[in-house]
Amino acid sequence: EYKSYLSVLRRIKAIMVLNRVTYRRRLSYNTKSNKTRINKTPGGKLVILYSKKKTQVSKCGDCRDALRGIPATRPHKLAGLSKRVKTVSRVYGGTKCSRCVRSRIIRAFLIEEQKIVAKVLKAQ
Repeated sequence: EYKSYLSVLRRIKAIMVLNRVTYRRRLSYNTKSNKTRINKTPGGKLVILYSKKKTQVSKCGDCRDALRGIPATRPHKLAGLSKRVKTVSRVYGGTKCSRCVRSRIIRAFLIEEQKIVAKVLKAQ
């Protein structure tokens, strides 16, 4: 009975050793940049695969809404993309949403109108 118990223990220990995985890179801490998942290869080996960080959608500078037409990628990859991919063909394209741009234009126009009205009133 004792011998069978030992053989079972050895078998469990062997399985544990086979299922043990280690990091592939030098960073040995569980940080945000070192997130991993375990994957089984066709040969039956367990290996660690590194997952990339989640991307954030570009946001409007005024209202913080998501900007449509601009891909959600990591900053380093965004730097490598061409200009036509990163912007929208409009004033403030790629930094402000259309509603905020429209309100800025209307505000500027109304301010200019106010100045003209003030000048006319002062002249009278």
